[in-house]
Amino acid sequence: MRVSARTDYALRAVSELAAAPPGPVPAERIAAAQNIPRRFLDNILLQLRRAGLIHSLRGPEGGYWLARPPEEITLADVVLVVEGKPEYQERGGYPGVAKPLAEVWTALREHEERLLAEITFAQIVER
Repeated sequence: MRVSARTDYALRAVSELAAAPPGPVPAERIAAAQNIPRRFLDNILLQLRRAGLIHSLRGPEGGYWLARPPEEITLADVVLVVEGKPEYQERGGYPGVAKPLAEVWTALREHEERLLAEITFAQIVER
């Protein structure tokens, strides 16, 4: 599985929000804590807000916070928002002795999806 920088930053930003005390967290603080370029982070936070994973408040006391408790948000939730539904390119059938490889790739993809759907941000911040 390849993880884009955008997805990595989104996962790190949500982790930061999951670990924060209640209340808005300024984008500057998220960017500094996770070493994420601010302009890149702003776009990611907007995408996460539009998807309903986080809320925001403007102004000097503003910032971002999770829309649901961290135990209800999985890594898969964030990956789906940032990357969209994965489109898997079916490879042409493998000939001869390599034919079982198609099953291996399918099992690997299913395992990745299952693992991301099982891990919550509460578990991430507990570690």
